Amino acid sequence: MDQRNLPAIIGMPIILLAVIIGGVLLAAPVEGAGLTAFEDPDSMANPFIFLAILLTFTAILLLLIRAAKQNIISLIIGGAIFLTYIYVYSAILHHFFGDDIITIPGAILFAGVSIGLLYRFPRWYVIDALGIVLASGVAAIFGASLAIMPVIILLTALAIYDAISVYRTKHMITLAEGVMEQKMPILFIIPKDRHFTGTYEKISSTPEREGTKKERSTFLMGMGDAIMPAILVVSAFTFLESPVPAIAAAAGTFVGLFVLLRMVFSGKPQAGLPPLNAGVILGFLAGCMLVSEWSWVFAL
Repeated sequence: MDQRNLPAIIGMPIILLAVIIGGVLLAAPVEGAGLTAFEDPDSMANPFIFLAILLTFTAILLLLIRAAKQNIISLIIGGAIFLTYIYVYSAILHHFFGDDIITIPGAILFAGVSIGLLYRFPRWYVIDALGIVLASGVAAIFGASLAIMPVIILLTALAIYDAISVYRTKHMITLAEGVMEQKMPILFIIPKDRHFTGTYEKISSTPEREGTKKERSTFLMGMGDAIMPAILVVSAFTFLESPVPAIAAAAGTFVGLFVLLRMVFSGKPQAGLPPLNAGVILGFLAGCMLVSEWSWVFAL
């Protein structure tokens, strides 16, 4: 095994595990605070609404990147992240205090501090730590808002979209490189060297001289690669009585991650959602078989 790949083998599973555990722990506070994304979790329209919003947001960002409107991109991304932090911190504070007098101002304060840290100290460990908080909150919000079947449809569609956008149109690579300049928790950073103190690098290796390439000093993991499989784990914990399918889904996610890592070590950008989403769905189905839990199918 190449020792240079060891940080990714250790770091990515830790980040993924943290997001899954964080999402499961935040699901109840999110529900208690009434911060779910959809009123009817069983509606089959929900995944298509999610996809429509995602595609619209992606198209707007790509247009702004091509127009070199970095200030507008910064405002859009910063605003979206700020609002998400408010939701996450609101759920946490409401869970402990249950008082809007404390919850709303406190959530705004914590969200402001988080954004301030990202702007003032955009080091990899700051981005990763606050990214885990953000990803856990998003996984909790959508996992508690979507029943099992809508989640499976959503993850399948997103895996197909991710593969097309990375390998065919390649616009996901353009999008990732464009938003990396904002130094916000859009991608998780795993340094190859423990002395690394920087932030994002370009995804494509930059030629040092003709015929050579500069080796990257970090591995990158898209935040969506952690959020999407975690949504199914959270949904399974929320909507099923037995914890076995959720635990099996989490285990399947790590199988998918190690398949992804073998692809990543080729040195080229890879679509993360196909192996990750396949892993979490197959793991979930295996867990359902173990305990004969098919109530989510007959709920349709």
